[in-house]
Amino acid sequence: MVISRSRALTIVAFAATIVLSGCASSSPGRAVRTTTSTRRATTSTASVAPRTSSTTTTTTLPAETNRVPANLDGPMAVVRVVDGDTIKVSTGVTLRLIGMDTPETVDPRKPVQCFGREASLHAHLLLDTTSVSLEYDPSQGRVDRYGRTLAYVWMSDGRMFNESMIVDGFAHEYTYNLPYRYQAEFIAAERSARTAARGLWSPATCAGDTSVPADPPVPTGPTASGCDPSYPGVCIPPPPPDLDCADVPYRRFAVVGADPHRFDGDHDGVGCED
Repeated sequence: MVISRSRALTIVAFAATIVLSGCASSSPGRAVRTTTSTRRATTSTASVAPRTSSTTTTTTLPAETNRVPANLDGPMAVVRVVDGDTIKVSTGVTLRLIGMDTPETVDPRKPVQCFGREASLHAHLLLDTTSVSLEYDPSQGRVDRYGRTLAYVWMSDGRMFNESMIVDGFAHEYTYNLPYRYQAEFIAAERSARTAARGLWSPATCAGDTSVPADPPVPTGPTASGCDPSYPGVCIPPPPPDLDCADVPYRRFAVVGADPHRFDGDHDGVGCED
C-alpha cells in the first residue's frame, strides 16, 4: 500500500508538471498571436492615415492663379495707359497686348469706336498707379511692326489683364496671325462675356459690333454749379479762359463730348494723363 501510494503520487506529480508545462508554452503562443494582430492593425491604420490627411489638406486654386508663370519679367510700373490694349511701362517700352483688341480711341485714321472710351477708362481703372509683370510668347515674336513689345500683362493680384478685359466685355478676343498660348482661354472668356451680354456685347451698347463710331455725348452747356459737363466727376468751369492741365488739380479724369479745354489730346476719353 505504501509503495502504491508513493508511485501514485509520483505519477500525479509528473502529470501536473506536464500540464503546467503545456500552459506555460501555450501562453507565449497566444501573446505572439496577439502582438502580431496588434502590429497588423497598427500597420493598417498607419497606411490609411496619410491618404486621409492628403485628402483633407488639398486645396484647389482658381485656374487663373494656377497658371501664373514662375519666370515673369517684372514687376515694372505702368506709366501710361494709351488705350484699352496698349500701355507704356517704366522700362521705356510700349506694350501691345497679345490676344485682345479694344475699340479704337486714338487711331487718327478712324473715329472713336463704340465702347472705346469705356474700354480705355476700364484699363485706367485696372492699371493706373500699379505695377505689372510681363509674359512673352515666342509664337508671336517679341515686337510688332510698329515697334511695340508683345506681351501678356499680369497684375499684382494674380489676374491677367488681357483676359480680364475680354471676360468683362471691354475687348474682343483677337488672333493676329498664328495661334497664341492662351487662345483657348481667351475664346472661352469672350464666349462668357457674349453670353452674359457684358460690356460691348450688351444690346444697349454695341451688341458686339464695335466698328461703328461711338455716339459722342452732347454737352448741354454749363451746369447750375458752373462745371462743364464735358468733365463729369470733376468740376472744371467752361471757357473762357482756356485752361491747361497745369491750371487744374485733377489728373486722369473722364472726358466726354466737346472737351472745350482740349484736356484729352489723344482722344481716349481720359484727360490730363501725364
